[in-house]
Amino acid sequence: MIERALEKFLFASRWLLAPFYVALVFALAGLLFKAMQELFHFVTHVFWASESEVILGVLALVDLTFTGSLIVIVIFSGYENFVSKIDEANHKDWPEWMGKIDFSGLKLKLLSSIVAISAIQVLKAFMNVNNISDRDLIWLVVIHVVFVLSGVVLALTDRISEAGHKGGSKPPKAAQAGH
Repeated sequence: MIERALEKFLFASRWLLAPFYVALVFALAGLLFKAMQELFHFVTHVFWASESEVILGVLALVDLTFTGSLIVIVIFSGYENFVSKIDEANHKDWPEWMGKIDFSGLKLKLLSSIVAISAIQVLKAFMNVNNISDRDLIWLVVIHVVFVLSGVVLALTDRISEAGHKGGSKPPKAAQAGH
């Protein structure tokens, strides 16, 4: 009886995560405000801006969009993986990916988004190379490479782990190709 009560209590504790996802919705609204500011600045300066300034403005909007998409992925995937399933029948425009991303997929999507955001930051720095120190540029590239390598290592460990959960009788296709 104590065990069952403890398990119910622990299971109910997952709802403590719900306010975190609500906080992310407010963060998304803040990001939208910054995106509108950036759009306003972009539109009001586009006619007098140089080509590289226009590209930097577009990259800033893409960066904000990727970050917003990342927040949405975290909100929905995290909520569905850790709190409660959302009834998709009530939403006619339910995206196909929602409800299908497990924790492993969520980690990979997060890291992929971070790599994309990092790549945009590096590209923005290269577009503005005359105003960026070599030291800062090197650090941006090093950090980006670390994110990329982290993504590769995470994907490989997930693949190895997945192969182990399937019985491990068949090596991954990459290993089979070498024989």
